[in-house]
Amino acid sequence: MFYQPKQGHGLAHNPFNALIVPRPIAWISTRSEDGSENLAPYSFFNGVAYDPPQVMFATTSGKNDRELGKDTLDNIRQTGVFCVHMVGEELTEAMNISAAAFPRDRDEITETGLSRAECTTIAASYLPAAPAALECKLTQITRLPGADNHVCFGEVIGVHLRDDCIKDGLFDITQARPLARLGYRDYTVVTESFTLNRPGE
Repeated sequence: MFYQPKQGHGLAHNPFNALIVPRPIAWISTRSEDGSENLAPYSFFNGVAYDPPQVMFATTSGKNDRELGKDTLDNIRQTGVFCVHMVGEELTEAMNISAAAFPRDRDEITETGLSRAECTTIAASYLPAAPAALECKLTQITRLPGADNHVCFGEVIGVHLRDDCIKDGLFDITQARPLARLGYRDYTVVTESFTLNRPGE
């Protein structure tokens, strides 16, 4: 089949959601200027540069009480920093809890029951239970076409790696077992990997 998004697809669910997969999940903690904390997952996320290391995530919905759509972006705009966590398989339920539409005065980290610690280079909390966490400094927020679409870029200025995920000098992705988003309400877990050299290597 072929369809043009502006004209609709005629299927029960939007197939576009299932075409860019698997998507890593950015589980982002932020702190507002008044000290309140927020934790929320985003599946439009990726690394975008090595030197200096940089990441991006996008938001695609809004809240009536937020200028930039969500608590996460509003906090980042205020403070200029955020922390991105990898979601290990054992953190799936906690991640899902944090995706609920809590009011601003509810702390999602508390709701998950997870322990927190202070980041090293930025004013935010991080989750020691996560296989990895990236402390980031905002570089830019860009509005995209659409009512509540924004993309946020940040430079990674600090990295936490859970000790059990480091083996023979490498970060062992099969030990971390990261959760990834598929289409619709579906997810997967990375449980195996293989090595592939480029031609000429």
